[in-house]
Amino acid sequence: QAPLVQSGGGLVHPGGSLSLSCAASGFNLELFAVGWFRQAPGKEREGLGCIAPNGGTTYYVGSVKGRLTISRDSVRNAAYLQMDNLTPDDAAVYTCATVGVFCSGSFTDVPDHAYWGQGTQVTVSS
Repeated sequence: QAPLVQSGGGLVHPGGSLSLSCAASGFNLELFAVGWFRQAPGKEREGLGCIAPNGGTTYYVGSVKGRLTISRDSVRNAAYLQMDNLTPDDAAVYTCATVGVFCSGSFTDVPDHAYWGQGTQVTVSS
């Protein structure tokens, strides 16, 4: 099984909410900060935010701050993304990744040995 397995996503109506999960298998996700990213067609990958290994710190980029919540559950060995009030501009492939051991504004400098989820397509349409 892939080390990070994502679930959720799909079609979201404008103004709706997106919920994604990122479950780790074969390793303890609690040892790592987890970042969420998205990439729309023809655009570069965009970092959305991260959460520290103990969940005590989160960081969100300005473009989604106020709409995005990243959380984690050590019992389920998983991390989660919730984004509210989606617009068509939010349509993209969303991906989780381990981003080292700290969550900060440099979370987009993903280590070469990071674990990545498989990516989840999110479509925003009525």
